Amino acid sequence: MSSASTAVRNILLVRTDRIGDVILSLPMLPVLKKHFPEASISMMVRKYTRELVEHHSCVDEIIQWEVDGERSLFDYVKLVKGKKFDIAILPYPRFKLALILFLAGVPVRVGTGYRWYSFLFNKKRYEHRKDAKFHEVEYNLNLLKTIGIPIEGEPLFELNIPDEVREQVKVVLRRNGLERFAVLHPGSGGSARDWSPENFAALADRLQQEFGLNVVLTGSVDEQPLVRQVIKKMKTTPFDYSGKFLLRELTALIQHANVFVSNSTGPLHIAAAVGTPVVGFYPPIVQCSPARWGPYTKKKRVFTADNNQCTLCKGSPCQSNVCMEQITVEQVVVAIRELLNENL
Repeated sequence: MSSASTAVRNILLVRTDRIGDVILSLPMLPVLKKHFPEASISMMVRKYTRELVEHHSCVDEIIQWEVDGERSLFDYVKLVKGKKFDIAILPYPRFKLALILFLAGVPVRVGTGYRWYSFLFNKKRYEHRKDAKFHEVEYNLNLLKTIGIPIEGEPLFELNIPDEVREQVKVVLRRNGLERFAVLHPGSGGSARDWSPENFAALADRLQQEFGLNVVLTGSVDEQPLVRQVIKKMKTTPFDYSGKFLLRELTALIQHANVFVSNSTGPLHIAAAVGTPVVGFYPPIVQCSPARWGPYTKKKRVFTADNNQCTLCKGSPCQSNVCMEQITVEQVVVAIRELLNENL
């Protein structure tokens, strides 16, 4: 262990965006802990994502970021300064966050070199993420190279679920007779283009009729109207769990599923992280492509629409969900059959 490594006592990883972003930053934590074994690692996250990291073995403290809360910029400056962080890493570049780290006097501030406010960082990585030349996991890990950390081996994802939460979910599954089931998550929270409710409904029917799988529909409270649209178009009866689970409960549920199907959205990355086979739908937009945002697992099938074949876009930049209609229910059924056979 080098003297430089032992001199680092406190590290802050800032990830104040959404579910998938937090999940795809998790591999940074064991790498940091391995390189700085004596250091305490804190994460700054939003309230609704803290459940994803508060039981992580490498995380010692959670600092909650309030998007529209009572804390001012200077409240956060005071808070961060008081923690005496030696290193702060900002994979999600935002001016306010970079300014907080700068004003708090964090000695080593890691971030992108391509924003107008990049002068606030003193360790910079010059990569345009919008080009999607690497996966988001790799972009995140590459930031650590700026502070001399080598990246070796496969990225590690750790999602720890408290035993009492696991048991609560098992009780729900037993009560509903759910042993073999698929989770279908028809929303994306606006992060991608969406496969239609009609397609999700047709897929749900076929999974029940042809595979003997129960179907569980999930989504946030805001996505409940979308889930109800899917249910209205179905011939069979699913289990509607939309808006009923916190993130940690949703994680436990997904871990029990035989397959998870969704658009490009945070829960897709939860499923990949806990080892559930996944099917994901992606739009023909470089910034949103599976090359950058695909599920980080070998147990997957990914479909990407082609805007050159789209009747609306006709080769121009993707304009709506119309492109996603190229992905057929039959294609998805074949993919699920393959995944289930591979993961018996």
